[in-house]
Amino acid sequence: MSVSPTASPASPEARHLRELTPAQWRTGVAAWLGWLFDGMDMHLYTLVAAPFVAQLVHAASTSDDAVKQKSSWIQAAFLVGWAVGGAIFGWLGDRLGRSRALSFTVLTYAAFTGLSFFAQEWWHLLIFRFVAALGVGGEWAVGSTLLAETWPRKWRPWISAVLQCGVNIGVLLACLTGYLLSGREPRYVFLVGIIPALLVFWIRRHVPEPAEWHAAKAAGPATNPPVSDLFRGKVARTTFLTILVCASSLSAWWAFMFWHPQHLRHLPDVVPLSPSEINRVVSTTFAAVIGSSIVGNFFSGWLAQRLGFRKALVLMFAGFAFTMCATFAVERSAASLSNFWLPAVGFWSGVFGLFTMFLPPLFPTLLRTTGAGFCYNVGRIAAAVGTVFSGAITRGGNFRQTLLAIGLLFVIATFASAFMPDPEREPA
Repeated sequence: MSVSPTASPASPEARHLRELTPAQWRTGVAAWLGWLFDGMDMHLYTLVAAPFVAQLVHAASTSDDAVKQKSSWIQAAFLVGWAVGGAIFGWLGDRLGRSRALSFTVLTYAAFTGLSFFAQEWWHLLIFRFVAALGVGGEWAVGSTLLAETWPRKWRPWISAVLQCGVNIGVLLACLTGYLLSGREPRYVFLVGIIPALLVFWIRRHVPEPAEWHAAKAAGPATNPPVSDLFRGKVARTTFLTILVCASSLSAWWAFMFWHPQHLRHLPDVVPLSPSEINRVVSTTFAAVIGSSIVGNFFSGWLAQRLGFRKALVLMFAGFAFTMCATFAVERSAASLSNFWLPAVGFWSGVFGLFTMFLPPLFPTLLRTTGAGFCYNVGRIAAAVGTVFSGAITRGGNFRQTLLAIGLLFVIATFASAFMPDPEREPA
């Protein structure tokens, strides 16, 4: 690969898009595309988990207990890999530079998503998904920090919304892939995941390292501060609160995202349909959830612009908790869930867009990707445990009561976020 430019030059805070420098545009495009493909690659499996795992374990039906167990373990491995990748690439991002680390993350998740096509046993798929997740998790920590250090501070709420939309559009691409390939074997969807590898060559040639990172490296000690510094002094309180918010909210969200398609597949008005028709119902519903998430991204950005990040988090998590409970409090038809209730839950996921610009500035510069990546990815480990646990306590294919209980985790996130510090807000 060619060597990227040395550093993006420092420039006055832009007030309009036309005032952004070419370097800022390139970092923005790189981070956004990284997140788009991130979203696509991480949800290709979610859409085809049940039928693909049923093939791999030679089960007669997707409702087989072995399918439920093995598919949840694969998803848990992905979430653990996501956490480990966030820590590893966050550490590399603080030491090697944001642009270089971003290239490695994209190449990792693209290569191993594509390799999932070749899985012949369920544990093959588990390994491929785990390694792909190393890149997905790393891309979050590195990409968000790259933007936080290069784009105007006062734009952070809207940058959060736009960046999260990259993930959402990537998920919509995954839904489109699932829809278009609904008549083929499930494994074919993973071949689409190879495409992001092409982005790496552009990143390494055109995306510079932030001036803030170079300045911190030049002014700082010969070695970067250790991870243990996250648990010392005033930083420790921020670290613990961030872990609690991430662990509770991500556990609930990922359990919802993984199990609601499986719940849909086993509803009485869906079971009689053909396999291809069921796949289309799941794909279109998933797309509706993500479409409403895009609206939620900008709503949460609007709240953060006016109230600050902390108050926006509290209100969004409270809405999440209420809507999850209302959705799964009673039995509902597939049509009711698909047309209104599940998209209503998806709307509140716009809160996760705020994490991208809210978390990195909470930590010192040379602990920035390490701190944001560590805290966010501890949440992913909790989500992995939650995914397996929620599957284990569910009987048959009815996940309604499980999803109802999961919604209560957002109550914890609501209260914990109320005590979080708020990054300094620039006047508009």
